Amino acid sequence: MFRDRWKLGARPAPAEAAPARPSANGADSRARSAVYSRHSHGLEEFFRCLEGETGLSILDLAGASQANVNFITNFGHRLYSEDLYQILEAYFGQGDFYANQNDAERAERFLAHSLNFPDASFDGALLWDMLEYLAPPLLQAAVTRLERIMKPGAYLLAIFHADEKAESVPVYFYRIAGAGTLMLTLRGLRRPAQFFNNRAIEKLFRSFRSVKFFLTRDHLREVIVRR
Repeated sequence: MFRDRWKLGARPAPAEAAPARPSANGADSRARSAVYSRHSHGLEEFFRCLEGETGLSILDLAGASQANVNFITNFGHRLYSEDLYQILEAYFGQGDFYANQNDAERAERFLAHSLNFPDASFDGALLWDMLEYLAPPLLQAAVTRLERIMKPGAYLLAIFHADEKAESVPVYFYRIAGAGTLMLTLRGLRRPAQFFNNRAIEKLFRSFRSVKFFLTRDHLREVIVRR
């Protein structure tokens, strides 16, 4: 059995911020608003891949959200939540965030606490943009862990920022408003550990079965990965 602290509804959802005023600066300004809604082809594809299935186990790395719990369980699936960004902040947030991740002892403690599930536990995973905030070699260790805890044939949704010139990018809570709609709540800004083009993402998931890309108008690269 999985630990209760990761089971659906185990942690209260964070308070939603008030909607920001519209800006004339377009998609980039909306992306940095306190709350905004966006269509997600990647999310749409993720749920399309799960059509006709019931009783699946889904991992959500954005932390517990009642909206996500309700949406997933309405399809007869189980949702397990882990706020990976909060765990990263707890282990590496004091001082240089990325330099701290290269500390072998800290990285070992982090991996002992996060993504620590039995082998082949999940049929799907919502990774969101969490992999952007992992520095090598911790990133590769986390992807190896993900491969281990996912069942063969499982699907993963990951999001990467496509603007390689950006000095910092918004970090979000991701809330599912529909099969292809997300509500994004800003939780802060951070420089990614690195930027990923298609080739880098394919290399990252080279041991997985397939990688499918969706490039969006708001400088996000959505990716469906099959285990």
